[in-house]
Amino acid sequence: MWDFGLKDAVDVIIVAFILYNIYKMMKESGTINLFAGVLAFIAIWILVTQVLDMRLMGAIMDKVISVGLIALVVIFQDEIRRMLLGLGSKKRWRFLFNMFIKNSEQDDSQSAISAIVRACQNMASTRTGALIAIQQNADLKMFESTGDYIDADVSTRLIENIFFKNSPLHDGAMIIANNRIAAAACILPVSHSQDIPKMYGLRHRSALGLSQETDAKVVIVSEETGLITMAHNGKLHRNLTPSRLEKLLNE
Repeated sequence: MWDFGLKDAVDVIIVAFILYNIYKMMKESGTINLFAGVLAFIAIWILVTQVLDMRLMGAIMDKVISVGLIALVVIFQDEIRRMLLGLGSKKRWRFLFNMFIKNSEQDDSQSAISAIVRACQNMASTRTGALIAIQQNADLKMFESTGDYIDADVSTRLIENIFFKNSPLHDGAMIIANNRIAAAACILPVSHSQDIPKMYGLRHRSALGLSQETDAKVVIVSEETGLITMAHNGKLHRNLTPSRLEKLLNE
């Protein structure tokens, strides 16, 4: 008779946690069918090797599994990077000691988000192009170094002045980190994804490129249409209202 102890319970919880994060990662990247296919293949592999004890088929599937794991890592390297960033994030584990440490970071974040949303709303009404990258867990200092350092409080007027058409800093991206405007006129990596509609230009491709390499949230105001878009986790959230943008930034 099999005894189910504490160690077995921990084992099941860890496996469930890993599978859930893989499922979530696949769902966000739009490859949930591939996830189902991988699970089905693993189930067949266990059936062949452990239950039916088919040695030849088991040897072949063992080789496929070893090569397949490498292929999956190559295909989903961006998603895996974001998942590992989330696991290692200080914010993820802050709940363990939040009851003992009191700070005003949440209030500062809400104030910064409100300023960003108001600025985007105003710039959208005047069709002023803007590109704002908001740091999450992944550090953006390497991208800050491509522009001009500012280190200023996040305010609606300052954001609008930086992206004003005659401003020397309006080209490129603004980076906001730790609830402060860190730098402006920064250069972001451009996405070469074929799924981006041709109507989108360099701002949208740059926003998507940064969101594919990091977990940053990147807000775009279109100069041509005045529409607001946000890129996050390699995905574009289009035609956002100010309230919807605020909700996405607060999540």
